[in-house]
Amino acid sequence: MAKLDEPLRKVLGDRTAKVLDKGLGLRTVGDLLHHYPRRYATRGELTPLNDLQDGEHVTVMAEVVKVQGRTLSRSPGYVLEITVTDGTGELKLSFFGRKGSYRPERELSPGTRGLFAGKISTYRPRSGRAQRQLAHPQYKVVAARDAEEAAQEWADEIIPIYPSTKGLDIETIGKSVGILLDNLDDLGLGDDPLPEPLRRRYGLVGLREAYEGIHRPRGWEELGRARKRLKWDEAFVLQVALARRRRAAGALPATPRPAVAGGLLDAFDARLPFELTKGQRQVGDEIAADLAREHPMHRLLQGDVGAGKTIVALRAMLQVVDGGGQAALLAPTEVLAQQHYRSITGMLGELAQAGQIGGADHATRVALLTGSQGAKPRKEALLDVASGAAGIVVGTHALLQGHVRFADLGLVVVDEQHRFGVEQRDALREKVSGGRPHVLVMTATPIPRTVAMTVFGDLETSVLGQLPEGRSEIRTHVVPPEKPAYFARIWERIKEEARQGRQIYIVCPRIGEQEGAEEDAPVVAEDEAGRRSPLGIMELLPRLENELLTGLRIGVLHGKLHPDDKDAVMRRFAAGELDVLLATTVVEVGVDVPNATVMVIMDADRFGVSQLHQLRGRVGRGTLPGLCLLVTDAEPGSGSRARLDAVASTTDGFRLSRLDLEQRREGDVLGAAQAGRSSSLRLLTLLRDEDVIRAAREEATRLVDRDPDLAGHPALADELAVLLDEDRAGYLEKA
Repeated sequence: MAKLDEPLRKVLGDRTAKVLDKGLGLRTVGDLLHHYPRRYATRGELTPLNDLQDGEHVTVMAEVVKVQGRTLSRSPGYVLEITVTDGTGELKLSFFGRKGSYRPERELSPGTRGLFAGKISTYRPRSGRAQRQLAHPQYKVVAARDAEEAAQEWADEIIPIYPSTKGLDIETIGKSVGILLDNLDDLGLGDDPLPEPLRRRYGLVGLREAYEGIHRPRGWEELGRARKRLKWDEAFVLQVALARRRRAAGALPATPRPAVAGGLLDAFDARLPFELTKGQRQVGDEIAADLAREHPMHRLLQGDVGAGKTIVALRAMLQVVDGGGQAALLAPTEVLAQQHYRSITGMLGELAQAGQIGGADHATRVALLTGSQGAKPRKEALLDVASGAAGIVVGTHALLQGHVRFADLGLVVVDEQHRFGVEQRDALREKVSGGRPHVLVMTATPIPRTVAMTVFGDLETSVLGQLPEGRSEIRTHVVPPEKPAYFARIWERIKEEARQGRQIYIVCPRIGEQEGAEEDAPVVAEDEAGRRSPLGIMELLPRLENELLTGLRIGVLHGKLHPDDKDAVMRRFAAGELDVLLATTVVEVGVDVPNATVMVIMDADRFGVSQLHQLRGRVGRGTLPGLCLLVTDAEPGSGSRARLDAVASTTDGFRLSRLDLEQRREGDVLGAAQAGRSSSLRLLTLLRDEDVIRAAREEATRLVDRDPDLAGHPALADELAVLLDEDRAGYLEKA
C-alpha cells in the first residue's frame, strides 16, 4: 500500500515523530493509522445545574458570571475559578496551574456562553458551604444564536480514546492522526488490498472511508461500518497467509500408512477388555484416513480429561507400526512419560514383547527415553529406536536431542501440546529424511492460541465428547474465605474417604522449601500480584502430619525429587500404600489412579484454567465419584473468583478454553508471542468475530486456489509481505 510506509517525521516533524516512536513504537504513516482507538466516549446529554450529582460525568451549557484567580495557601500554585450559571443553579470551574498560563482566562470572560464537560465533585472551602465543581473541564465557547444546536452537536460528538503511555497524551495522538487524515490524498493509499467483488458481496466501505470512520466518526453507524471493513482487512489477509500455508503443506510428502488387516492394530482391538465408545471409533476413523494419505496429517485431538485420548493415540501408533514405521509419543514430564510407558506396555501385553519369551509373533517393542535414565537402559533404548526394533517410543524432551536417531519415524504424538514450543515440536519432525511425519497433538483444554488456530481453520480437529463406560462425573466446589466452616470440613471429608479405602490428592502451587521457580510452577494471574506468597507443600506437610490429617499415610511428590524417588512415590500411591499424595502440579497430566476420589487444590486462584481442569481430571477415573475442592482466599466479585466459579460450573474443556481466551486473548496467531502478548490482530477477536473469520477463510481459500502467487492481486501481496515479516514467516514454516 503505497506511502503507508512513509516515515512519520516527514509528515509530522521530528519532534512529534520521536515522541510517538519512543512511547508506542509508531514509526510510519501505516503504524499510526492502524493505532486504533481502544474505546470511544461522548460528553453526554446536557444536564441542568440543579440536577447535578456528585461523581457524575456531565455536560452543561451555561454562562460565565464571575472569573477570579487566587494563590493556593497550602502549596505553591494558582487556581483560576470561573463561576457559571444556566438559570437553575451555579457551578464552579477550577483550573490549576501557573498565573497567566490559562487559555480559559482569555476565552471565558463574564457574559460568555459555553459548553463544559467533566466529572462533578464537591469541595468545602474553609469558610462557607460545600460547592459543586468541575476540575479542568473540557469546554467549547458557543454563540448565543446557535447555542442549542451547537450544544447538542458538542454533547453528541464521538471522542476517540487512544491507547497511550507515560509522556504521550491522548491529545497528541489524536492531533497526529488528524494531520494524517487531512493529508491522505497527498500521501496516497494505493490500490485496495481487498478485491472489489469481495467488498461488494459483503457491503464493505472503501479504505479511505474506513480510516476516517474509525478515527473521527461522525456517528455510531459510520464507526460500525469502519470497524466492519477493517476487521475484514485483518481476517482476510491473515486467512490468505494461512490458505497459502495449507496449500504448501498439502504438497509436502509423507509416507502413507494405511491400515493393515491382521496386524498389530487388529490384535490389540481383539484383546481390549472393553468396547470403544462411538466417539473413539469415529475419531479413530478420521485419523486412520489421514494416516493413509501421501501428505502429512496435522490434527488436534481434543477431549475432556478421561475421555480416552490415549487409546485413540495408541491405535494410531499401531497403524503406523503395521505400515512399517515408528511412532513417537512426546510427554512434557518424566512422571507422565513413565505413566504412558507403563500404560502402553500394560495394554499391549505380549504385543509389546518382540524377541522375548512369550511375545506375540508379530509383536513390537516399546522404548522409554528420559533425561534421567541410567547409561545402560538409555543405550538399549537408543539402539532399539535407531534399529527400528522399537515401533513405539515414549519420551520427554530427551527425544529431541540430536543423537536420537529413528529408523523410520512415521507419526509424532504430542501429549498436552501447550507444554511444548513450536521449536521443540519442529525438532522432532526434522528427524525424518525425505518427508514429514504425521502429527497428532492432544489436549484436554486447548490454550488460547490453539483455539485461535482451530477457529482460523489452521488445525484439523477431532473432539472426544463422550466419557468411556463406567467413568464417573466429577463435582467441583469453591471453598471461599467467607465460609471458614467449609475449610474445616475438607479435612473431615478426607479422613472419611481414607477410612473407606479411597485416596486423595492435595496440590499446592509451589514446593516451598527452597527459593527459585520449580519446573512445575503454576500460571499465576497477573492481576493478583502483590499478595502473600503462594502456599508450598513443605509448609503444609507438618500441619497435615501433626494436626489436620494425623494418622494418615502421606507421600510427597514434586519436580525437584530424583526421578527414581518420584517413580517410587507414584508406584506406592498407585498400589494403595499411601492415603494422601501431597504434590505440586507434577501430577497435572497423565497420572492415573482409579481409586483416587478427592482432589484438593490449595490457593486455586494461583493456577490457570487449563491447569485446574487437568488437576481435577486426576480423580473420578474409575467407577467411584470424584470431588474437586478449589480452596481460595479470593474475594467474591474478583476476577480470580469468577474464574474459579466458571471452572466449578463446567467440565467442558472447550468452554473453559474460551473462558481462558476471554481473559488472556489469543496472542499472536502468526508468531511466537503467547496469549495476552503482542498480536497481529488489532480489532478482530475470536469470540466476537467467528463469522467474519470463517467467511474470510472461504474467500481466501477460493482466491488462493485461483491465484496462489497473488500475481493478480499486487496490493494484497504487499499487505501480506508486511504482515509476514521474517520472524512470522519462519514461525509459520515450523508450526
